[in-house]
Amino acid sequence: MKWISTKQYLLAIAFTVSSLSTVGCSSTVEETSSSTDMNSLVPLNFLPALAGDYFKLESESVGRPFHIYVRLPEGYDENNSKQYPVVYLLDGDSLFPILATNHLFLQYDDKLPEAIIVGIAYGSFHPSINKRGYDFSAPAVDAKPNQGGAPKFQQFLETELIPDIESRYRADPNKRVLFGQSRGGYMVLYSAFTKPDLFWGHIASNPSIKPGRERFFSTPNSASRNDLSLILTSGSHDRSYSRDNAMDWATYWKNRHDAPWDIKVFTIDGGTHAANSTDSYRLGLNWLFKKEGKAKDSAVIESN
Repeated sequence: MKWISTKQYLLAIAFTVSSLSTVGCSSTVEETSSSTDMNSLVPLNFLPALAGDYFKLESESVGRPFHIYVRLPEGYDENNSKQYPVVYLLDGDSLFPILATNHLFLQYDDKLPEAIIVGIAYGSFHPSINKRGYDFSAPAVDAKPNQGGAPKFQQFLETELIPDIESRYRADPNKRVLFGQSRGGYMVLYSAFTKPDLFWGHIASNPSIKPGRERFFSTPNSASRNDLSLILTSGSHDRSYSRDNAMDWATYWKNRHDAPWDIKVFTIDGGTHAANSTDSYRLGLNWLFKKEGKAKDSAVIESN
C-alpha cells in the first residue's frame, strides 16, 4: 500500500479532530494544524481501513476550496493494471470516516467489489465554511437567498474533481457512484435528472426535494447509456414531510416508464433521518453491483 506523507496525515487528522470536536468553530485545517501540538496527533497510517490519500482542491467553479479524502482499496499497489469503481461521498466531513471504513466490511461479508472512496469535505461544520445548503440546492422560484448553487457544484464535480481523481488513481470512468444524505441526497437527484450520464449509480439517502420540487417530477434529461441506476432510500421513522415526499416521488415514478435510469426504492424499517447512512450505502451498492452481475450472467447465457 502506498502511504501518504506524514505531513498529509497530520493535516488529515487535524481536520478530523477539528470537525468532530469543534462544531461551530470556523477554524480551517491549516489554522487547526498550526495551533495544535503535532506530537499529540495520531497518524492515520495506524488506521489501515482509511489508508489512502488527501489533497486540497481549490475550485474555480465554486470559488472555494474542498478537502478531498481518498480511501484506496486493499491491495491497490499489487495490481497496477486493475481499475476500480469510485464512490463519491457528499458531506465527506462526516460520511467519509463512516462509509469508507464500512465499505471494507461490505467487501468482506457482502462480496462487494473493492472501490476507491472519495470524501468531499468542507473542513468545518461552521456555516461560514460549510456551504452545503447552497451547493446542494438548485435555483428555483421557492429557493431562499442562500440556495441555488447546485449547477456550480455539479460543474466542480464534472470538470475539476472527477478528472483529477481519474488522473491520479486507477478509477473506472464507467463505474462512478454518487452518494448523498438529506440535502446531499437532493444533489444526487439533481445530478441524476440534469446529467444522468455523469454517474453510473446515484444513491439518494432520505433526500430533500425542495426547492424546486417539481423538477424531480418532470422529465429528466436524456442519457446515452442504458445501464444507469437511481436508488432512493427512506427511513420509516424519517421526519414526516421528508418521508411523505420520498413516498410521493416513489409512487409517481413507479407509474412512469421514461426514466433514463433503473429506479429502486428502499424503506429502511425503523430508520431515522440521519442515523442510517450505512444502511442506505449497503442497500444501494449491493443493488447496483448485484444488478450488474445479473446483467453479465445474462450476457454470458445469451452469448452461449
